[in-house]
Amino acid sequence: MARPREFDRDAALAAAINVFWSRGFAATSTEDLVRAMGIGRQSFYNTFGDKRRLYLEALQAYQQNATSCHLGRLASPASPLAGLLDLLVGLIPDDDSLRCKGCMGTGSVGEFGTTDPELVEMRERMIAVVSAKIAERIEEGQSLGEIDADLDPKQAAAFVQVTMTGLQLAARGGAGAQELHALAAFAVERLKAK
Repeated sequence: MARPREFDRDAALAAAINVFWSRGFAATSTEDLVRAMGIGRQSFYNTFGDKRRLYLEALQAYQQNATSCHLGRLASPASPLAGLLDLLVGLIPDDDSLRCKGCMGTGSVGEFGTTDPELVEMRERMIAVVSAKIAERIEEGQSLGEIDADLDPKQAAAFVQVTMTGLQLAARGGAGAQELHALAAFAVERLKAK
């Protein structure tokens, strides 16, 4: 019996993320994944299970990376408002070819809806982490006098989260980078102290 060929699991998972992101879950076949990941079909099943299990693992890796990027942009040393603007602007794709990609992050809601318990739990965990950090930056901005002290930090954080989703969906819908930048700036302007 031939030994299964060794492969780089992380590289295979990254390749799967790219395939799902480019094609969407429904349009991606197991054959597409096996080919892109550079592994045999049996290695695919032994290591990742079926397409859905692989998708959930890929989505979790994608969301962990996205969360890390969000928190990095939010931590701008310039000021809390600058961090919030960096967070929103960082969602705007520089490359127009990225605008139509889906099924990862916000796109997972578009493809699966909100009834899949595993996907909902995964998304809610990510939202909770990012929302808590946004609320912290808002409170910091309030203490510095640059963010409106009358705002409830949790509600303001929810507003920023909704804006994040809106920017991502607008980008997928074809909105231009200049328009998206203006919307991000408009949202942050709403938070400023009067």
